[in-house]
Amino acid sequence: MTTATAGRRTWRRALRRDWQLYSLVVLPLLFFLVFRYLPMIGNVIAFRRFEPGGSLLGERWVGLRYVRMFLTDPTFWQVFTNTLWLGTLTLVFCFPVPIVLALLFNEFRSRALKRFVQSVSYLPHFLSIVIVAGITMQLLATDGPVNQALRAFGGDTVPFLQEPGWFRTVFVGSEIWQTAGWGTILYLAALTTIDEDLYEAARIDGANRWRQIWHVTLPGIRPTMITLLILNIGTFMAVGFEKVLLLYNPLTYPTADVISTYLYRTGVESNNFSYAAAIGLFEAVIGLILILSANQLSRRTVGTSLW
Repeated sequence: MTTATAGRRTWRRALRRDWQLYSLVVLPLLFFLVFRYLPMIGNVIAFRRFEPGGSLLGERWVGLRYVRMFLTDPTFWQVFTNTLWLGTLTLVFCFPVPIVLALLFNEFRSRALKRFVQSVSYLPHFLSIVIVAGITMQLLATDGPVNQALRAFGGDTVPFLQEPGWFRTVFVGSEIWQTAGWGTILYLAALTTIDEDLYEAARIDGANRWRQIWHVTLPGIRPTMITLLILNIGTFMAVGFEKVLLLYNPLTYPTADVISTYLYRTGVESNNFSYAAAIGLFEAVIGLILILSANQLSRRTVGTSLW
């Protein structure tokens, strides 16, 4: 009996034995098939001229016409630069904060205080992006609490939402507030898997709390950190479309307009779907390259990777 035949029989035996468990996978697989993989067929309109009301796969083949269009479009390179800036700032500032918070929560000795602080930090995650954007706009309005406080201390009113130079700070700050608390959950779960004997050995060797964190805690949660970092790098180009769309305005386009919002205006508002599809395909290719590169680099340097 060949190895392939033995493998098929083993698979059939497992399927007959645990068919109830395998049936639970059917709906998720259908979801990804219908809403993730089948729509990929539509990427063909990046190379075909698409007209609303016509063929779903475009009217005629135009080759790389739309690719050449966005590669020579100054507006595209501006929004591409903005996307890199926002993606980098979000990764640099939003990724470490949950780690720091998880370490702080882990040091709490009062369970009641720990639960209270965790609940407060989790709360923004359960607010919709519309509400978060609304709160941000109300706080930073010219007559909002922040500007009222500035005037009370003798400062001038700052148009946070109208100044292009402030948009990145506003976006990253609201992103930290909304996601930092919820991001600690995986790290707190990873902290519970660290053997207490390692801390005891570190204390016997004379390590203080900072040394224990550096030599025991951080190495213990390193696989979780690397996995989440790779996932974040994979979505590097997909900067929060909804929040940017809600917070930006024509005055802040020079720093706020990113690829996803540019695609929305180009494809949905201007009905130039083929051009938008070409840009979206370019963005997806860059995201794929980033996540493959990050995974390979992580595997070679620290020995941890997604696959």
